[in-house]
Amino acid sequence: MTRSAAAVWTYVPGFALLVVGALLANGVAGAVDGLQPLVVAVGLGALVGNTVGTPAVAEPGVGVDKLFLETGIVLLGAAVVIEEFVAAGPTVLGLVVLAVGGGLLLAEAIARLLFRLRGATPSLLAAGASICGVSAVVAIGRVLDARGSSITFAAATVLLFDAVTLVAFPLAGEWLGLTSRQFGVWAGVSMFSTGPVAAAGFAHSPEAGQWATVTKLARNSLLGGVAVAYSLVYTARSATDPGVRRLWSEFPKFLLGFVLVAAIANSGVLSPAALDSIGRVSDALFTLAFVGLGLSIRLREMREVGGAAVGAVLVHLLVVSALMLAAVRWLL
Repeated sequence: MTRSAAAVWTYVPGFALLVVGALLANGVAGAVDGLQPLVVAVGLGALVGNTVGTPAVAEPGVGVDKLFLETGIVLLGAAVVIEEFVAAGPTVLGLVVLAVGGGLLLAEAIARLLFRLRGATPSLLAAGASICGVSAVVAIGRVLDARGSSITFAAATVLLFDAVTLVAFPLAGEWLGLTSRQFGVWAGVSMFSTGPVAAAGFAHSPEAGQWATVTKLARNSLLGGVAVAYSLVYTARSATDPGVRRLWSEFPKFLLGFVLVAAIANSGVLSPAALDSIGRVSDALFTLAFVGLGLSIRLREMREVGGAAVGAVLVHLLVVSALMLAAVRWLL
């Protein structure tokens, strides 16, 4: 066996675990009316991850769940009807900019003034809560040359709220009687990480899932600009390298693929059968990714997150989600 073939085989056990989880999720969801496969996939993954754990031999394959998620998002572009989003575009874009810009300032103020957190931790929490979850924590952490312990601490806090909001938001959406578009945009501007946002959206309805994902991608696209702003602010304080050269490596490039697929799908060159096939592949990739997302949730680690960081992010989440809820009810 060649070295490349051996490398490929290291991913097989983990991929098989994701496939089994995805098949079980679809089977359970098919047997229970109103239950979404993606929600079941996260639940099954979390159950396995927190009971027997992920086998060491499966870790390489399970680790590609992010690739499945990003590829699924790219293919989701085929389901986007551009006319609908153009009609609501300025409103949604305004909400996104407000949520990111205002959320960053609010989170910094809450963490530093109310909970007395110091160093880079408030900025890492603000980025994670306001832009794109753990990805933003890592990206801004690299720009600021934050210590590994600070990045891990902030990432664990974000993951805690990813798990909580993944359950709470769909329940709140049903109780509040939000339309699919209202709920999707609300989740997209209020929740933290892309995976949980998509899962929560699709738990409400397919339309809500599309709106949630597109809105969240708009937030993600602001990561580069926020990284520049943080690097300039911290450079002014410490006279260190601003790290602007890192921006392209940190930019979520799958956004470009999503835009390209959406443009092709709306050009009319693809038949309805082709679009339907792309949608089925996207759904399958999402299910695989959400099994992996569930496997990454560790309740023990979440219990070890510091109270001050949890309090700061909780206040931020409550304020931002309440304001965004009022805005989407009024504007959409």
